[in-house]
Amino acid sequence: MESLQPGTVATLDFSHKAPFGCFLTDGSQDILLHENDIIQPFDEHTPQRVFLYQDHQGRLAATMKIPDIRLGIYGWASVVGMKKKYGVFVDIGISKDMLISKDDLPDEWIYWPATGDRVYCCLKIGKKGRLFAKLADESIMETLSVPAPNDLLNKEVDATVYRLLLAGAHVVTEELYKGFIHESEITGKLRVGEQIHARIIDVKEDGSLNLSMRPRSYETIDQNADAIIRYMAGRDGAMPYSDKSLPEDIQKRFSISKGDFKKALGKLMKENKIYQEDGWTYMKKD
Repeated sequence: MESLQPGTVATLDFSHKAPFGCFLTDGSQDILLHENDIIQPFDEHTPQRVFLYQDHQGRLAATMKIPDIRLGIYGWASVVGMKKKYGVFVDIGISKDMLISKDDLPDEWIYWPATGDRVYCCLKIGKKGRLFAKLADESIMETLSVPAPNDLLNKEVDATVYRLLLAGAHVVTEELYKGFIHESEITGKLRVGEQIHARIIDVKEDGSLNLSMRPRSYETIDQNADAIIRYMAGRDGAMPYSDKSLPEDIQKRFSISKGDFKKALGKLMKENKIYQEDGWTYMKKD
């Protein structure tokens, strides 16, 4: 008879009761079904379909909660915690959280999935026989994904980061389209499992997407113009900056390029909200 293996589903017979649940058996090995893992009453004469896992002492145990994620079977799991010494813990739907070992995560923990993120993973058995969760690799995500239609240009999507590279990040959208965000189109630092909102800037022939997290040019101008107005409003409607100011001064004060600064000023002047005089910019009074 094939030995029972953690991470799999088995059909076992009732063996005997225990003060904290009962034991099931395959005829050669008894497995504890703890009372917390009994989700409904059952007939002791009827074989029970259960999921096998290892308890906190490393002993084989059973639960009537059958998770979608199993040994070699992938699904989405929520991240519930992290320990830098060990890795990241995910909830697969049973009483025990599964560990994704730090050996299977990026070298720097700031890129690890955070609590509330989600990852596509399966279960695996490690070198010492312990049950772990394992992130899906590129080939698995290829199998999961579907080609995107070619009429999505400039549409916005929600996506989950599943792989980080020096050149950018691979993501999969809610619609299961594969996408890539080049480092130049990323805002901030991304982590595996992070859910992001992005804009489609290209649909490739194979149905994969190129995405951008950066705002459209007109949105950037609006944001910069609002920041300038707020700054001036806090200085009685005047600032010692204009389209003649040095680029380094603008970068230091507003963290934008001189070109973007001039575009924002141009918008505000066109709207008749500001004027410039002797190297200063003033808000027009109503």
